[in-house]
Amino acid sequence: QVQLVESGGGLVQTGGSLRLSCAASGSLFSNNFVAWYRQAPGKQRELVASITSSGSTNYADSVKERFTISRDNAKNTVYLQMDSLKPEDTAAYYCKLVVGWRTYWGQGTQVTVSS
Repeated sequence: QVQLVESGGGLVQTGGSLRLSCAASGSLFSNNFVAWYRQAPGKQRELVASITSSGSTNYADSVKERFTISRDNAKNTVYLQMDSLKPEDTAAYYCKLVVGWRTYWGQGTQVTVSS
């Protein structure tokens, strides 16, 4: 059973930074698609950033130039570095892993940006 565990969320002021981590059981990140999503209260879950097995990255327009997704295969961990945070970035952040036809989600970590 694949387990994803997010960490690194918290409360930060506008303009601050946080680094989220998503750790997986087993060496699954290096060969598969991984993405970060977020969901604010009353809103739909949205894609924030993704990274493919070849290392190609993609970002939502709202976070480009501020967020960076990266992967450490040796640690079986994917990161989301979030800089210049804004109140509208407040949400629960989720890690998603796609392995073949299966999709796995973490439990989420809360990010709150105060104005």
